[in-house]
Amino acid sequence: MRTILFCGGAGLRIRDYSDSIPKPMIPIGGKPILWHLMHYYSQYGHKDFVLCLGYRASAIKEFFLNYRPQHYADCVVSGFGNTVEVIGDPQKDWRVAMIDTGIWRNIGERLLAVRDYVSGEEIFLANYSDGLSDVDLPAMIKTFRQSGKIACFLAVRPSFSLHLVDMDTDGRVNSIHASQDANLWINGGFFIFRSEIFDYIKDGEELVEAPFQRLIDADKLLAFKHEGFWRPMDTLKDRQILEDLVEHGAMPWCVAGQSSVTPRNKSSPSLGRKVG
Repeated sequence: MRTILFCGGAGLRIRDYSDSIPKPMIPIGGKPILWHLMHYYSQYGHKDFVLCLGYRASAIKEFFLNYRPQHYADCVVSGFGNTVEVIGDPQKDWRVAMIDTGIWRNIGERLLAVRDYVSGEEIFLANYSDGLSDVDLPAMIKTFRQSGKIACFLAVRPSFSLHLVDMDTDGRVNSIHASQDANLWINGGFFIFRSEIFDYIKDGEELVEAPFQRLIDADKLLAFKHEGFWRPMDTLKDRQILEDLVEHGAMPWCVAGQSSVTPRNKSSPSLGRKVG
């Protein structure tokens, strides 16, 4: 099942990093968040990706074109670097199509721009590429298949905390309470689509506005509720939270036994393939 990853945004809310690199390339534990997300999908067997590039597209291309597994894994070097033996095997058998969909296109326009790359796919996946989750993807796909809907998105609790105010038009306050206590759900940026989604998107439209409203009117949109881990990377605080999880080896987006960080257990290492 092919996965479309939207990688073209400028990431204006996390400018300290995105001035120099695109948001999906911001590192978490030494690897771009894009890498972690692709690892998440590949754990479930989804290894065919279409990257919708835009802002600083060359940075993402350079990462994959110059990818060296030994940069991200423990390794043994001999012959003054002529031979490198990777401990374990972090190499991912991914197929990555990198398509420049323009700098200023919105998500709906980017999806239309790569329509030909998912032709023949009855169902395909998509993601905003700026957040991580431990959602049970096979369960989400199964629920979507059984629903008969055309589109599905992950509905999550917001990661931020706000005080919600209920007031009259004259400003009289009736109540105020924390957002965590409200029945508040937001779009988590993980999507599943049938090929018919393209019939609901017109040129220039943002994906979750007019197209999703058409799907709602036709009763063809499904929300998959997820109460587990979900964390976007919208701010430097969000990035630090994800960084801390990696540093402590607690990465909910990794299926048990398939960590995206090189294991630090040095006993009886198993040398992998040679590189170089």
